Amino acid sequence: MKVIAVSGTKNTGKTTLVTRIVAELTSRGFSVGTIKHTHHTFDLEGKDTWKHREAGAEIVVGSGDETFLTVNENMDLDQILSMVKFIKDLDFVVLESFKHCNYAKVATSNIEDEFTITQVNALEMNEEDVKPIVDLIEERSYGILQNLDCKKCGFENCTEFAKAAVKGEVEKGTECKTESDEILLRVDDHIIPMNFFVQDFVKNAVIGMIKSLKTEEFGVGEGKKIELIIRDKN
Repeated sequence: MKVIAVSGTKNTGKTTLVTRIVAELTSRGFSVGTIKHTHHTFDLEGKDTWKHREAGAEIVVGSGDETFLTVNENMDLDQILSMVKFIKDLDFVVLESFKHCNYAKVATSNIEDEFTITQVNALEMNEEDVKPIVDLIEERSYGILQNLDCKKCGFENCTEFAKAAVKGEVEKGTECKTESDEILLRVDDHIIPMNFFVQDFVKNAVIGMIKSLKTEEFGVGEGKKIELIIRDKN
Protein backbone atom coordinates (compact mmCIF):
# COMPACT_ATOMS: atom_id res chain seq x y z
CA MET A 1 0.00 0.00 0.00
CA LYS A 2 1.69 3.19 -1.19
CA VAL A 3 0.98 6.58 0.36
CA ILE A 4 0.91 9.96 -1.40
CA ALA A 5 -0.01 13.33 0.15
CA VAL A 6 -1.46 16.41 -1.53
CA SER A 7 -0.43 19.41 0.55
CA GLY A 8 -0.63 23.17 0.28
CA THR A 9 -2.10 26.32 1.74
CA LYS A 10 -5.82 27.01 1.89
CA ASN A 11 -7.80 27.43 -1.34
CA THR A 12 -5.05 26.13 -3.63
CA GLY A 13 -7.08 23.28 -5.15
CA LYS A 14 -6.04 20.38 -2.90
CA THR A 15 -9.42 18.63 -2.98
CA THR A 16 -9.74 19.06 -6.75
CA LEU A 17 -6.29 17.56 -7.27
CA VAL A 18 -6.99 14.68 -4.87
CA THR A 19 -10.16 13.73 -6.76
CA ARG A 20 -8.31 13.84 -10.09
CA ILE A 21 -5.44 11.73 -8.76
CA VAL A 22 -7.92 9.19 -7.34
CA ALA A 23 -9.82 9.05 -10.64
CA GLU A 24 -6.62 8.56 -12.67
CA LEU A 25 -5.24 5.87 -10.34
CA THR A 26 -8.59 4.09 -10.43
CA SER A 27 -8.67 4.25 -14.24
CA ARG A 28 -5.28 2.50 -14.21
CA GLY A 29 -6.77 -0.39 -12.26
CA PHE A 30 -5.52 0.52 -8.79
CA SER A 31 -7.64 0.35 -5.64
CA VAL A 32 -7.48 3.67 -3.79
CA GLY A 33 -8.43 5.14 -0.43
CA THR A 34 -8.24 8.70 0.89
CA ILE A 35 -7.63 10.34 4.26
CA LYS A 36 -8.39 14.04 4.82
CA HIS A 37 -6.96 16.12 7.63
CA THR A 38 -9.26 18.79 9.02
CA HIS A 39 -9.53 20.99 12.09
CA HIS A 40 -13.31 20.56 12.12
CA THR A 41 -15.59 17.77 13.33
CA PHE A 42 -16.91 15.36 10.70
CA ASP A 43 -20.30 14.83 12.35
CA LEU A 44 -23.10 17.35 11.81
CA GLU A 45 -24.51 19.01 14.91
CA GLY A 46 -28.01 17.82 15.72
CA LYS A 47 -27.75 14.50 13.88
CA ASP A 48 -28.39 11.28 15.81
CA THR A 49 -24.75 10.18 15.67
CA TRP A 50 -23.68 13.64 16.92
CA LYS A 51 -26.06 13.21 19.87
CA HIS A 52 -24.48 9.82 20.62
CA ARG A 53 -21.02 11.41 20.75
CA GLU A 54 -22.21 14.38 22.82
CA ALA A 55 -23.71 11.92 25.31
CA GLY A 56 -20.24 10.47 25.87
CA ALA A 57 -19.80 7.65 23.34
CA GLU A 58 -16.10 7.20 22.56
CA ILE A 59 -16.76 5.43 19.26
CA VAL A 60 -19.82 6.04 17.07
CA VAL A 61 -20.55 3.80 14.09
CA GLY A 62 -23.17 4.55 11.45
CA SER A 63 -24.32 1.49 9.52
CA GLY A 64 -26.56 1.40 6.45
CA ASP A 65 -25.85 1.56 2.73
CA GLU A 66 -22.51 2.99 3.93
CA THR A 67 -20.56 2.44 7.14
CA PHE A 68 -18.73 5.24 8.90
CA LEU A 69 -16.87 5.33 12.19
CA THR A 70 -15.89 8.31 14.33
CA VAL A 71 -13.51 8.06 17.27
CA ASN A 72 -13.64 10.81 19.85
CA GLU A 73 -9.88 11.43 19.83
CA ASN A 74 -7.15 12.66 17.50
CA MET A 75 -5.30 9.66 16.09
CA ASP A 76 -1.87 10.03 14.50
CA LEU A 77 -1.39 9.27 10.83
CA ASP A 78 0.49 5.97 11.26
CA GLN A 79 -2.34 4.66 13.47
CA ILE A 80 -4.89 5.57 10.81
CA LEU A 81 -2.82 4.08 7.99
CA SER A 82 -2.33 0.80 9.83
CA MET A 83 -6.12 0.62 10.45
CA VAL A 84 -6.84 1.29 6.78
CA LYS A 85 -4.29 -1.33 5.74
CA PHE A 86 -6.22 -4.08 7.49
CA ILE A 87 -9.74 -2.85 6.75
CA LYS A 88 -9.17 -2.87 3.01
CA ASP A 89 -6.44 -4.21 0.75
CA LEU A 90 -5.54 -1.04 -1.17
CA ASP A 91 -2.83 -0.15 -3.68
CA PHE A 92 -2.72 3.56 -2.81
CA VAL A 93 -3.90 5.90 -0.07
CA VAL A 94 -4.09 9.59 -1.01
CA LEU A 95 -3.79 12.05 1.86
CA GLU A 96 -5.22 15.56 1.72
CA SER A 97 -3.09 18.01 3.74
CA PHE A 98 -0.80 16.30 6.31
CA LYS A 99 1.90 18.68 5.07
CA HIS A 100 4.36 17.59 7.77
CA CYS A 101 4.18 13.86 7.02
CA ASN A 102 7.24 11.96 5.78
CA TYR A 103 5.50 10.53 2.74
CA ALA A 104 5.90 11.55 -0.88
CA LYS A 105 3.77 14.59 -1.57
CA VAL A 106 2.47 16.79 -4.36
CA ALA A 107 2.43 20.47 -3.36
CA THR A 108 -0.25 22.92 -4.50
CA SER A 109 1.68 25.91 -3.10
CA ASN A 110 5.22 26.77 -2.05
CA ILE A 111 6.29 24.15 0.49
CA GLU A 112 9.92 23.74 1.44
CA ASP A 113 9.87 20.03 2.03
CA GLU A 114 12.39 17.32 1.14
CA PHE A 115 9.55 14.84 0.55
CA THR A 116 7.88 16.90 -2.21
CA ILE A 117 8.03 15.17 -5.60
CA THR A 118 6.52 18.06 -7.56
CA GLN A 119 4.70 21.38 -7.19
CA VAL A 120 1.69 22.18 -9.38
CA ASN A 121 -0.93 24.87 -9.91
CA ALA A 122 -3.97 22.73 -9.23
CA LEU A 123 -6.40 25.56 -9.97
CA GLU A 124 -5.27 25.79 -13.60
CA MET A 125 -4.94 22.08 -14.31
CA ASN A 126 -7.22 19.94 -16.44
CA GLU A 127 -7.82 16.20 -16.35
CA GLU A 128 -5.05 15.47 -18.86
CA ASP A 129 -2.49 17.41 -16.80
CA VAL A 130 -2.84 14.94 -13.93
CA LYS A 131 -1.49 11.96 -15.94
CA PRO A 132 2.24 12.85 -15.70
CA ILE A 133 1.70 13.61 -11.99
CA VAL A 134 0.29 10.13 -11.43
CA ASP A 135 3.23 8.69 -13.40
CA LEU A 136 5.50 10.35 -10.81
CA ILE A 137 3.35 9.07 -7.97
CA GLU A 138 3.63 5.50 -9.25
CA GLU A 139 7.39 5.86 -9.56
CA ARG A 140 8.31 7.72 -6.39
CA SER A 141 5.75 6.99 -3.68
CA TYR A 142 6.26 4.29 -1.03
CA GLY A 143 4.35 2.62 1.77
CA ILE A 144 4.53 2.51 5.56
CA LEU A 145 8.18 2.33 6.58
CA GLN A 146 8.89 0.30 9.70
CA ASN A 147 12.08 2.22 10.54
CA LEU A 148 14.16 -0.92 10.97
CA ASP A 149 17.14 0.77 9.29
CA CYS A 150 18.17 -2.67 8.04
CA LYS A 151 20.16 -1.25 5.06
CA LYS A 152 18.85 -4.04 2.77
CA CYS A 153 17.71 -1.34 0.31
CA GLY A 154 21.26 -0.04 0.05
CA PHE A 155 20.64 3.11 2.09
CA GLU A 156 21.93 3.93 5.56
CA ASN A 157 18.44 4.16 7.08
CA CYS A 158 14.75 4.35 6.19
CA THR A 159 14.71 8.15 6.13
CA GLU A 160 17.53 8.25 3.59
CA PHE A 161 15.66 5.69 1.47
CA ALA A 162 12.50 7.86 1.56
CA LYS A 163 14.41 11.01 0.60
CA ALA A 164 16.04 9.19 -2.31
CA ALA A 165 12.72 7.70 -3.44
CA VAL A 166 11.03 11.10 -3.80
CA LYS A 167 13.97 12.29 -5.90
CA GLY A 168 13.71 9.28 -8.20
CA GLU A 169 17.10 7.97 -7.07
CA VAL A 170 15.89 4.50 -6.06
CA GLU A 171 16.38 1.94 -8.80
CA LYS A 172 13.52 -0.38 -9.63
CA GLY A 173 13.90 -3.59 -7.64
CA THR A 174 15.66 -1.90 -4.71
CA GLU A 175 12.51 -0.77 -2.92
CA CYS A 176 12.12 -1.10 0.85
CA LYS A 177 12.76 -4.74 1.72
CA THR A 178 10.94 -4.72 5.07
CA GLU A 179 7.63 -3.18 4.04
CA SER A 180 5.22 -6.06 4.03
CA ASP A 181 1.58 -6.33 2.98
CA GLU A 182 1.36 -9.68 4.79
CA ILE A 183 1.89 -8.84 8.45
CA LEU A 184 1.86 -5.66 10.52
CA LEU A 185 2.23 -5.61 14.29
CA ARG A 186 0.74 -2.84 16.44
CA VAL A 187 1.24 -2.69 20.21
CA ASP A 188 -0.53 0.08 22.16
CA ASP A 189 -1.30 1.77 18.81
CA HIS A 190 2.38 1.89 17.82
CA ILE A 191 3.71 0.03 14.78
CA ILE A 192 6.43 -2.41 15.88
CA PRO A 193 9.04 -3.10 13.18
CA MET A 194 9.79 -6.75 12.48
CA ASN A 195 12.50 -8.15 10.24
CA PHE A 196 11.76 -10.94 7.76
CA PHE A 197 12.70 -13.73 10.18
CA VAL A 198 10.32 -12.45 12.91
CA GLN A 199 7.56 -11.77 10.37
CA ASP A 200 7.78 -15.32 9.04
CA PHE A 201 7.94 -16.76 12.56
CA VAL A 202 4.80 -14.94 13.73
CA LYS A 203 2.94 -15.59 10.49
CA ASN A 204 3.71 -19.32 10.37
CA ALA A 205 2.98 -19.80 14.08
CA VAL A 206 -0.47 -18.19 13.82
CA ILE A 207 -1.36 -19.93 10.54
CA GLY A 208 -0.19 -23.26 11.95
CA MET A 209 -2.36 -22.79 15.03
CA ILE A 210 -5.41 -21.89 12.94
CA LYS A 211 -4.96 -24.89 10.64
CA SER A 212 -5.15 -27.16 13.68
CA LEU A 213 -8.63 -25.79 14.46
CA LYS A 214 -11.85 -26.94 12.80
CA THR A 215 -12.51 -23.51 11.30
CA GLU A 216 -14.69 -24.89 8.49
CA GLU A 217 -17.43 -25.51 11.07
CA PHE A 218 -17.73 -21.72 11.38
CA GLY A 219 -17.99 -21.06 7.66
CA VAL A 220 -14.33 -20.01 7.31
CA GLY A 221 -12.93 -20.30 3.80
CA GLU A 222 -9.26 -20.15 2.85
CA GLY A 223 -8.38 -17.76 5.65
CA LYS A 224 -6.60 -15.22 3.45
CA LYS A 225 -7.03 -12.50 6.07
CA ILE A 226 -6.30 -13.26 9.72
CA GLU A 227 -6.67 -10.75 12.54
CA LEU A 228 -5.53 -11.53 16.08
CA ILE A 229 -6.14 -9.02 18.90
CA ILE A 230 -4.61 -9.65 22.33
CA ARG A 231 -5.58 -7.43 25.25
CA ASP A 232 -3.28 -7.85 28.23
CA LYS A 233 -5.51 -7.20 31.25
CA ASN A 234 -2.50 -7.50 33.57
